[in-house]
Amino acid sequence: MKASTEKRLVQYAMHYKKGILIGLFCLSIAVTLELAGPLIAKRVIDEHILGVEGEWQQVAVNDDRYTVTYEDEFYKRSDRVEGTERQLGQVTVLQVGHNYYFVEEEVPLTGKRSMENGQITIETADGSLTYNGEKLSLNEIYPFFEPEKRPIILLLGLYVVLLVIAGFFQFYQTFLLQKSSNQIVQKMRNDIFAHTQRVPINYYVDQPAGKIVARVTNDTEAIRDLYERVLSIIVTSIIYMAGVFIALFFLDPKLGAICLLLIPLILGWMKVYKHFGTKYNAVIRTTISEINGNINEAIQGMPIIQAFSREKKTKDEFEKLNERHFIYQRKLVKLSALTSYNLVTVFRNLAFVGFIWYFGSASLDPESILSIGMLYAIVDYLTRLFEPVTNIVNQLPLIEQARAAGNRVFELLDRDGEQVVNDRIDRYKGDVRFDHVSFSYDSDDYVLKDISFEVKSGQTAAFVGHTGSGKSSIMNLLFRFYDPQKGRITIDGHPTMDWSRQQVRSHMGIVLQDPFLFSGTIISNVTMNDPRIDRDTAIEALKAVGADRFIAKLPNGYDERVTESGSTFSLGERQLISFARALAFDPAILILDEATANIDTETEAIIQQALEVLKKGRTTMVIAHRLSTIQQADSIFVLENGTIKEQGNHQHLINQEGLYYHMYQMQQGKVKRAV
Repeated sequence: MKASTEKRLVQYAMHYKKGILIGLFCLSIAVTLELAGPLIAKRVIDEHILGVEGEWQQVAVNDDRYTVTYEDEFYKRSDRVEGTERQLGQVTVLQVGHNYYFVEEEVPLTGKRSMENGQITIETADGSLTYNGEKLSLNEIYPFFEPEKRPIILLLGLYVVLLVIAGFFQFYQTFLLQKSSNQIVQKMRNDIFAHTQRVPINYYVDQPAGKIVARVTNDTEAIRDLYERVLSIIVTSIIYMAGVFIALFFLDPKLGAICLLLIPLILGWMKVYKHFGTKYNAVIRTTISEINGNINEAIQGMPIIQAFSREKKTKDEFEKLNERHFIYQRKLVKLSALTSYNLVTVFRNLAFVGFIWYFGSASLDPESILSIGMLYAIVDYLTRLFEPVTNIVNQLPLIEQARAAGNRVFELLDRDGEQVVNDRIDRYKGDVRFDHVSFSYDSDDYVLKDISFEVKSGQTAAFVGHTGSGKSSIMNLLFRFYDPQKGRITIDGHPTMDWSRQQVRSHMGIVLQDPFLFSGTIISNVTMNDPRIDRDTAIEALKAVGADRFIAKLPNGYDERVTESGSTFSLGERQLISFARALAFDPAILILDEATANIDTETEAIIQQALEVLKKGRTTMVIAHRLSTIQQADSIFVLENGTIKEQGNHQHLINQEGLYYHMYQMQQGKVKRAV
């Protein structure tokens, strides 16, 4: 049973877990240091800015910087008095409204305060208490604040240092996580591209090239966003939220527990989004692939489209796909519009309503008034709590895109493939034998039926027959693009199934009816960038097949640039280059798949000369439409409906006056009428 897409994405991440874990460790430190800010602010406000209000002890001497002088007497905050110091009495500095008062006795610090007729009244749960207090002027209250300047500066300096250190760790967590993300996607792209070379050739027959390209490029790019952006943002947010919850529990356990209700709300919404988002993204990703396939097909077939005035039809087909993409993108946008800012704003407003209710109702008890520092810290943490919530919700669209893209990527990776084995084997002589071979592309309708024949090393064998007779299927089997359902194929008596596909092809060459040239130069198309074939060998091969006649006229000679598919060269020129390619690799077996079918008579003469050079010393198997090109073949096999009806050399088959004779007469008749 295959793992889910999410687990497989995690498994890919585990290849680079060291960088990810170090990055997450740096992230944890950065978050911890950053979240220390509100706690430091609370200490600054409650213990230093507002700390002057409270109990003070009168002491005998001014012995440190925490001692305050007032009316020629020395005072120190009660929490800073050491046990060995001589205490002369206790006083209270109390704030009522915007003014501070000096009370020469111990006064409760909780309760509702008021000042009237020179007396301070404090209403507590036990009743009203009245005290005489002396109002302090600005000059008189300032000395009480003086000892707090240094701790405030130190705490603020500590916070700045923590932020600098946090920034350092934040940089490394970002660098390491993004580096790991790019490494993961690099590996995934390498894996999927390598797998495309292991997948059987019939997969490419059924799949448009654009769809496969979309999986290697667009889909992996969506997954890269998951690792590079979503991973770091989601993990950062989770760690950040965990730090905020820990801080809230530290400040007020009951409030922290209430805030935990936010987690099931987020998880519930993520589940709802996944339900709809997965469906929408699956359609979107599939449509993008179809659009790529449509564009690729339209570009390749543009001459035909324009020649037959099919521009409008092609445009309509594209617009239909584009309209489907637009509709589902709009559905996804509507779904996303309910999230991000809108959803988080609702959650945040509900949380602040709960916060006001929680502390507002508590404040009805005079003994439970919240300190300003505590209030600041809790409001700050609540504000910070919704930043990661917003980040998580905003990543939901990317998560669903990556999940849909991952499904498509793993669908291709899960297709059965064969390991690429390039181990060298000795060059075989080229004795080819088909022994009672039957083959079907779809396992039902056999296109080859009990085929048996043998071609000796160095011989030339030709296969002729009407379209659909099975000629190309024989070459596909020999090249191991496919394997037969029945019978066996041997080379020099060795079953081809005992070798890897790459080993079977290692001493074969092929020239197709429509030769394919790669972007690069003429030389690179001959050598195929194989280090075993040097420039001189490539030039000799080109000269041997007569390609130097047209290459000499090119501005850059053998280094002339070749565009995609070699469209700047004529079919005959491309064919000569492909002949040179086959000759340079010196194959033991050469397959010519209707190599002269679309060539004009003059070019055919040049190519026939090239073929003679090419066929020397090797087994040659030719699929031919023009019977005039195979008259010198050692053996000619005439196929009909997947069976061999006739075989022999040209003269023998003419004398039989069978299928081959009639085919030859028809072609000769066409030639006479044309003349």
